[in-house]
Amino acid sequence: MAAAFVTPAFSQQQDSLLQNATLENVVQYALTHQPTVQQSLIDEQITERQIKGKLADWFPQLNLNYTVQHNFQIPQSVIGGQVIRLGVENTSTAALGLTQTIFNRDVLLASRSAKDVRAQARQNTSSNKINITVDVSKAFYDVLLTQEQTRVLEGDIVRLERSLKDATNQYKAGITDKTDYKRATIALNNSKAQKKQSEELYKARLVYLKGLMNYPETGQLTLAYDSARMEQEAFIDTVQNTNLQNRIEYQMLQTQKRLQEANLKYAKWSFLPNLSLFGNYNFSYLNNQFSKLYSNNLPNSNAGLTLAFPIFQGTKRVQEIRQAELELKRVDYDLIALKNNVNSEYSAALATYKSNLNTFYVLKENLDLAQDVYNTIQLQYKSGVKTYLEVINAETDLRTARINYTNALYNVLSAKIDVQKALGQFQY
Repeated sequence: MAAAFVTPAFSQQQDSLLQNATLENVVQYALTHQPTVQQSLIDEQITERQIKGKLADWFPQLNLNYTVQHNFQIPQSVIGGQVIRLGVENTSTAALGLTQTIFNRDVLLASRSAKDVRAQARQNTSSNKINITVDVSKAFYDVLLTQEQTRVLEGDIVRLERSLKDATNQYKAGITDKTDYKRATIALNNSKAQKKQSEELYKARLVYLKGLMNYPETGQLTLAYDSARMEQEAFIDTVQNTNLQNRIEYQMLQTQKRLQEANLKYAKWSFLPNLSLFGNYNFSYLNNQFSKLYSNNLPNSNAGLTLAFPIFQGTKRVQEIRQAELELKRVDYDLIALKNNVNSEYSAALATYKSNLNTFYVLKENLDLAQDVYNTIQLQYKSGVKTYLEVINAETDLRTARINYTNALYNVLSAKIDVQKALGQFQY
């Protein structure tokens, strides 16, 4: 038997498929494969390299400059009434220079703000992960909603087909007129049409979920869930208070404020001089014959201290300080606005959740009642007590109750996610 050949691309795709697509696994898959998260992680690495690059200015800087020069016309000067040539036809120098920064506001800013710059990059990654978690969770519930609606309609179709068969047999037996089986046919066709709509909506929502996850487009994704467990997980403590510090937006603004404070200090440091040490050693070769250029070295060396102090630059430095102060004050207002937005967001999310939860309780009771009514009327119809129109109405009520109950459950779960986000309970 010939060995099966599997291409590397197909094998890699198979390895990236989920075998147990629970909500937790789907979210984790998205956090691992989503391009936005991967870009954020790369941004963290880029930030780290930028920090190290700026901090490298604290280390001694060693440079080598090498030149070879041929003079076609040697400079001349008149000294003591005689024309004297100043120099030789060929020169070569190798200048080795060493500098060490003692104080420079650029490198000082880099060293003092490095921690906050790293934190800012990490917080950006966390923010993206939180948004992806919320979006993927809601998309997961949307797929389950349409999937459950399809199953409800499938069960409805089975019952209607059975009712149609009973109505047809009763018509053929002369017990009822043709109105009953025609009504059964209409109801069955309507359910089949709704089922087709639900199936197409399921496909579209599944594609959207795969896109959020960066899941292989042609890969199989069968969602796994426990309805009873989901009902239990739909509940959340509604007496919790918001803690602004738990919100990633607040943490990012706090980091931004510290960076802005560092920027203000940087602007004030512009009045301080730059101070550095330097040392140079120069190899100098001079000769009129190029072949003997490097036969004689006339070196020179020096060391010193450089103090660069800008005395007057118009009002540039003052304006930069005022600008930095205003930008810092602006961040304070951003924090106030965030606090107001978080309170409003939590109030709206909590109100939606409570409303959906109440609707869920009511519709759950309606489902039980609709099921009892349908079972009773179905038995009464077979006994000749009820008309088929009442069976159709009971069937419609049952289907509507099932679909409404499913909608209510997933609306509660979706609203719970908004409450958790408002409380800052998603942490990465």
